[in-house]
Amino acid sequence: PRQPAKTLWYDRPRYVYLEFCVEDSTDVKVIIEDHRLVFSCKNADGVEFYNEINLYARVNSKDSREKRSNRSITCFMRKWKEKVAWPRITKENIKPAWLSVDFDNWRDWEGDEEVERAMVEEYAEV
Repeated sequence: PRQPAKTLWYDRPRYVYLEFCVEDSTDVKVIIEDHRLVFSCKNADGVEFYNEINLYARVNSKDSREKRSNRSITCFMRKWKEKVAWPRITKENIKPAWLSVDFDNWRDWEGDEEVERAMVEEYAEV
């Protein structure tokens, strides 16, 4: 039986970020399409996680990446229309129980592009 991973998301001027909170993940698969993201993995106990998100707006799937750590898998997707805020991550105006806003990373966009560029470059080196 698969279950959805707890997921945090936040919005930035050029990217949207999703963090799937699974510790010690294995078999990580991330498929990023223009309007959809599919995530799956297993944890150390062999529990299977699966999330499918129809995205609020179009992303540039070729300029999107993921980065795995011991605690989670973070995906960042390049917005097709930059500097347009996403009020939510899902296309449908519903909030799945497993999805939350990452308030620690959610801040004003004022002067945020430098910060964002640094973050993306840091990820890109991994």
